Amino acid sequence: MEGKNPHPGVVETLDVEEGFSKPAVWTDGDGQNAGVARIEAMKIVQGRTGRWAMWIGVVVMLTYYQFDNALLYNYRTYAASTFNQISLIATLNTAATIVFAVTKPPIAKLSNVFGRGETYLFCALCYIIGYIMCASSSSFGVYAGSVIISQVGQTGFNILNDTIIADITSMRKRALALSLIFTPFLITPWISGIIVQDVVRPGGIGWRWGVGMFAIILPVCVPILVGPMLYYQRKARKKNIVLTEKMTPLQLASQIDLVGSFLLVAGFGMFLIPFSLAGSTPSKWSTGWIIALIVLGAACIGLLLVYEGKVAAHPILPPRYFTSLTIIICSVIGGLDAFGVGVTHTYLYTWATVARGFGPRDATYFTYVNGVVSAFVSIIGGLIVMKYRRYKWLLVLGSGVRLIGYGLMIRLRGANNSVVELYIVQAVQGAGSGLIDILIVVAAQIVVPHAELAQVTSFVLLLSFIGSSISSAVAGGIYSGTFKSALRNHLGPSVSESTIDQIFNSITQGIPPAGSTERQQVSAAYSDVLRYMTYAALGVAVLIFVLSFFVPSHELKDGHNLADDDDAMAKEHVTHAVK
Repeated sequence: MEGKNPHPGVVETLDVEEGFSKPAVWTDGDGQNAGVARIEAMKIVQGRTGRWAMWIGVVVMLTYYQFDNALLYNYRTYAASTFNQISLIATLNTAATIVFAVTKPPIAKLSNVFGRGETYLFCALCYIIGYIMCASSSSFGVYAGSVIISQVGQTGFNILNDTIIADITSMRKRALALSLIFTPFLITPWISGIIVQDVVRPGGIGWRWGVGMFAIILPVCVPILVGPMLYYQRKARKKNIVLTEKMTPLQLASQIDLVGSFLLVAGFGMFLIPFSLAGSTPSKWSTGWIIALIVLGAACIGLLLVYEGKVAAHPILPPRYFTSLTIIICSVIGGLDAFGVGVTHTYLYTWATVARGFGPRDATYFTYVNGVVSAFVSIIGGLIVMKYRRYKWLLVLGSGVRLIGYGLMIRLRGANNSVVELYIVQAVQGAGSGLIDILIVVAAQIVVPHAELAQVTSFVLLLSFIGSSISSAVAGGIYSGTFKSALRNHLGPSVSESTIDQIFNSITQGIPPAGSTERQQVSAAYSDVLRYMTYAALGVAVLIFVLSFFVPSHELKDGHNLADDDDAMAKEHVTHAVK
């Protein structure tokens, strides 16, 4: 653990509006803030050259991450179709998103204990192993397991990219800096559409090599970011700016809250996955193990809350986060918004391919219009926040735009709507998302000290991706529970069950020829199912709009956060304890 308190014997605490205290910048011997100490030390010794090297590394990894997002999600559809398991996409997405969500807090803890760069290397290893296994998978089960392993790496990159950028920026500029995370998305979907088209076409290299190429590229990209971080951390150690002590395994388990992490993963995993699986089992909700898993999952979540509040020395979910108005409202908004996006997008690529007849390139373009507009609007929002130092009413505006977008989606996302109408709906959705996604993270980050930056970021993103995983489960339940009956309704009683099963499970087998009456009927059935999903998104959008009015409004100053900012200290009650 690193620690060299520049003011020995003095401990300062700052009571800010929402009950958080300002700890010392340097660790005090328990190793909890070693990662933060390393970042602070790195900033002291790196100079202008080091800062430029860091930003170049961040840009490279953000570009890699966004290409990964744009391509691998679409390859997943073709992989499932290869194994005739399209109906299980929602289940896989649910499981993957659960892992993506619940491993954020442990990774944030690891980055605090070991350092940002060291944790980044661990995540890269998970990424590479997962993608190698995906590319060589011989069954859908092996493929799904490999996706789960790679998700650990992907979620690590996600939280660490956010954290590293927040580490080195002031709260006034943070919304703009965080919008840089999405900047590569202005370009990657258009290039990705061409890549997907070429990879999955007959005679192309196929989705396996499409996945495998990322396992080859990643080892080249990671050192560009991690190398400067580790170099300047080592330079700081040589100058005795930080010191190092070893921790015992028991201390490490306490620091990362190993028990809490297990309960978090087990609880939400067992609780959420059955909602997607129930529709695909013969007895539906009467299946005994479905109910048993939900009950066990709920019990683990309850036990987690008790353990975190009463037992954990370094809780992975600090109880005070649940009493902070800013953190809890922003987290709930994030979860609800992610639910709306997920439930309307889980089967969007499938719908675009079958119901609208889009090819792989055009379906990719259509799927990611929302993300491209979101990236562009987030930059504009970041500039506005930097100039006016306020975020609340911009968040209200984004929530209102989101609500309007879902209302339009019910009317303008159907089998007979024009392509222009479809793209307009996606663009409106993206505009609202671009404001919401950035501002809820910034609002939560500024009310905690630097030492808790990674943890509060992981908390907000945890609830966001839990909302996303619930959306996949709901979308899967709607698809599994309604699509076959919709096909029977539109195709008529003469259609065979084998034909329905083929359409249900694949986007390449059993689909009637384009332009035929049967294809139009299949398209209508798909559109009916997506409309049900949109109703769910519209309902949560109303809640988001209402909640946005209750988000506290703080002025964004030039310091790192309200707890560490000197101006905030002058206005709040400060206590000093001298040994």
